[in-house]
Amino acid sequence: MILRTAEPRDAAAIAAIWNEIIDHTAITFTTERKTPEGIVADIASRGPAFIVAEDAGRLAGFATYFPFRGGPGYAHTKEHSIQLAEHARGAGLGRLLMAELESTARAEGVHSLWAGVSGENPGGVAFHAAIGFTPIATLPQVGFKFGRWMDLVLMQKIL
Repeated sequence: MILRTAEPRDAAAIAAIWNEIIDHTAITFTTERKTPEGIVADIASRGPAFIVAEDAGRLAGFATYFPFRGGPGYAHTKEHSIQLAEHARGAGLGRLLMAELESTARAEGVHSLWAGVSGENPGGVAFHAAIGFTPIATLPQVGFKFGRWMDLVLMQKIL
């Protein structure tokens, strides 16, 4: 398994992983599919804060962070996203990606990482708790997808 900074050549594979999750799960509330062009722009703007896992030349997942909120007062607080291809789940890859992302965040002066986890994703809540994220709040019925309202669980880790 190779962990490395994402490159523009990864954009189509990242989009494929993300769009499968967007289309078929409540892990994310968005219904807007990702495009390779949009992902190339994200890779360019985030630099080392966009990490991929590659296994035998095949992309297995990614983790990235981005501003939590606008304004200079929030510059050291970031929200992250981690997504794994279906074939890569349950083998410890999420932990590896998050450890690398946290290392990058510390090097860039990030103090606090946030996770917004769907209330319909108890595995995501358990995963974040297992790697040191603390549940801070549950926002009831703030997401809407698949014709139903969903809760958002906010979790934080001080680096």
